[in-house]
Amino acid sequence: MKQLPAAGLLVAFGAMLTLPFARDSAAGPPYSESPGIFTEVAWPFLLDQWGTGRAFRCPRCGTDLTLYVRAKVGFCNCTTGVADDVEIDRVADFDLFPGHVTPLGPGQPVTVAWMKGRVRAFQVNGPVGPRHYLVTIALSNKCDGVIATVASSEPISPDTGQAAMEQLASRTILGWVEASTGLQ
Repeated sequence: MKQLPAAGLLVAFGAMLTLPFARDSAAGPPYSESPGIFTEVAWPFLLDQWGTGRAFRCPRCGTDLTLYVRAKVGFCNCTTGVADDVEIDRVADFDLFPGHVTPLGPGQPVTVAWMKGRVRAFQVNGPVGPRHYLVTIALSNKCDGVIATVASSEPISPDTGQAAMEQLASRTILGWVEASTGLQ
């Protein structure tokens, strides 16, 4: 997949990472019917205050790429959701990837099904380990956060970012979001 420089990456993500769906309230949540390119794997991180989440690997992406999704119940601004870069930086799962975190540009608004939030790309230089590229997608479901992190050892292409967004809009993830969040 073609790689973009950091500035181009954010423009591309901002332009494409909105998945609005028509919603019939009687029909339930709007799902993506895309088969997706991610395969679920075991959550690889130790238990912390947010518990475990869901982890998905992309064996066809040509690089070591993983999507991590977890709920942060009660950890989202109930009034504005994830409305700015300060909020996305606050709720992001940086502690899963220790090191110096550098944003690669400003975040962009994003919508997945009924949830709104922001997407922002980062680079993490580990203290002694490898560099990681992250794309954080922080969404709000009432007062709860749904935090998705796309992680790779190489820059993340817009095509891969779009595949991650489609995974977030899948029955698997949206059903899990409904069961795990929005309880307030």
